[in-house]
Amino acid sequence: MVSSETENPLGPPPWLNAPPVEDYPYEDTHDLRQGPDLHPALLGLLPFIGFWRGRGQGGFPAEEDYNFAQEIRISHDGRPFLAFESRIWLLDEESKPVGLAERELGFWRPVLTADGRPTDEMEATLTSQDGVIQIYEGEAHGTRLEMATAGVGHTATGLPVSGGHRLFGIVDGALLYAYELSANGEKLKPHLSARLLRMGG
Repeated sequence: MVSSETENPLGPPPWLNAPPVEDYPYEDTHDLRQGPDLHPALLGLLPFIGFWRGRGQGGFPAEEDYNFAQEIRISHDGRPFLAFESRIWLLDEESKPVGLAERELGFWRPVLTADGRPTDEMEATLTSQDGVIQIYEGEAHGTRLEMATAGVGHTATGLPVSGGHRLFGIVDGALLYAYELSANGEKLKPHLSARLLRMGG
């Protein structure tokens, strides 16, 4: 219990009378033709940078398969990591939107040697709206990236996910992926797969 105003962490800060903060001054981009220079450590992940949109099919842990549309934005701000954002919405048989589905945010990071040189290895943290955070380790070779969970956590009411495996590839200019998920005590099963076209970058 707070006993005095001086111990209140929400009390007036020392910068109370400082000028207002302006807009965030640093650019984040999925387009390599503009914005900050790509960090050299990200050259192995370069094929995946961009803004992607397409469609796919979902399955486990849903009771029935379903069709969806998806946008993925993979961007950078000049530092040695990529920002990953995915939005999925459900489609009916006529390809019309019928509801919101998964949303995911996270970061991909190349693994560097002791002297700062990039390797083929990478790691990722991905968080979804259903209370799950996944830590991945994997490798990127050219236009192929494969990763598997090294750790999974979920909130008290989150989806009880215990593992995941993801395979990404650039095929004929499109981003394809297959995502297997282990949840509810089940072993890895197909969860999502999609083919996304490059819309920007």
